[in-house]
Amino acid sequence: MQHNPRFLALVNTAKAQINECQINDVKQWMEQGQAFTLIDNREQDEWQRSHLPQAHYLGRGVLERDIEQQFPDLDTKIVVYCGGGFRSALSVLSLQQMGYSNVWSMDGGFRAWKEAGLELLTN
Repeated sequence: MQHNPRFLALVNTAKAQINECQINDVKQWMEQGQAFTLIDNREQDEWQRSHLPQAHYLGRGVLERDIEQQFPDLDTKIVVYCGGGFRSALSVLSLQQMGYSNVWSMDGGFRAWKEAGLELLTN
């Protein structure tokens, strides 16, 4: 997908201000049983087709509105992923601005996870 220059500039600004992790980090945290919350930030139809194990759905359009009800502890370790790591970067910046202190964007997103042949859940 070809992204527009202003969108890419916005994402790059966000990425300079947030924590990012790689798919291998997330896989390792899962295997080690580390406590963290994994949020799928894609559109609902994308989520319904398939998603990562242990993921909770909170789409980009409702994340900021609904996050506090589901995860009120601002110190909760949260990893957000989207299709490629752009929307999740913007979401993580928003969560930081809301006071969440341990939030990460998974670089490469769902696409990188799928390309690596890692486990996916389908509905």
